[in-house]
Amino acid sequence: MTKTILIVDGAASLQQVASIVLKGAGYELIEARDGSDALARLNDHNIDLIISDVNMPKMDGIAFMRAVKSLPNQEFTPIIMLTTSSQESMRQEALGAGIKAWMVNPFDRDKLLDMVTRFALP
Repeated sequence: MTKTILIVDGAASLQQVASIVLKGAGYELIEARDGSDALARLNDHNIDLIISDVNMPKMDGIAFMRAVKSLPNQEFTPIIMLTTSSQESMRQEALGAGIKAWMVNPFDRDKLLDMVTRFALP
């Protein structure tokens, strides 16, 4: 069974690179441009994993993650932050709020796939 990943990023170029890597590995992708757009897409799809940026318009990644964790049918969905931000305080806030991992862009293809495999498989 193909696993579905919701990828949320305001930067189309970074989202496109991650999408190419993940589609090439056999994952189905749902793409969103910001946290608000992603929340709307959660209702229409069964999501196995979320990959989100932190810095996005309308709703940042940490606010998005908290909104996801408050939804009864999504509270256990694993979230990986994939971002250009390397702020330790932001990373700690996200980890404390329930993300599974934090990766800084540009990402290493093999590390991303390893992390996705670890968290997207039951």
